[in-house]
Amino acid sequence: MTRLAIFASGSGTNAENIIKYFQNKPGIGISCICSNRPDAYVIERARKYKIPVLIFNREDLYEKGRVLKYLIHNKIDWIILAGFLWLVPADLIDRFPSKIINIHPALLPKYGGKGMFGERVHSAVIENHEKESGITIHYVNHEYDRGHIIFQAICPVEPADTPGTLAARVHALEYEYYPGVIEKVIEGL
Repeated sequence: MTRLAIFASGSGTNAENIIKYFQNKPGIGISCICSNRPDAYVIERARKYKIPVLIFNREDLYEKGRVLKYLIHNKIDWIILAGFLWLVPADLIDRFPSKIINIHPALLPKYGGKGMFGERVHSAVIENHEKESGITIHYVNHEYDRGHIIFQAICPVEPADTPGTLAARVHALEYEYYPGVIEKVIEGL
């Protein structure tokens, strides 16, 4: 079985969507949820599905190697980022080359990079009078949002959009496409 670790920092709606998608898929399973925030609601979502959780801090991730050791011990094959906001350290990227996938709430290469997440992204898209936005699913490398693009889906930016209304449209794309793209990448389709 291909074993996935989902990294998330927030409420975990994308993580739960991925969990549900793979529940009845033979050959691919969610082995753990990894979070850098002990108060993140994604932890409750993981418990609901009886998925083990690793909570870690910066030292565990960047200095002690605790997170990498946990992933190796649990025979993780792929890392899926679902609202994880820290830069993935080099030891994880080196251990999982082209096996870490992220989703970004805009059309990269625009509106990516450090600090570009959530409402900040949607505000920037609106402020720059873009006609469209969307999602970008990409591999993770050593820089924020610079990995090879796997898939993009587009939605319009309406004249009356607020960051909240645009975010809702982008989230719908995330839920619709992210799990299926993950499956296709893992299966080499």
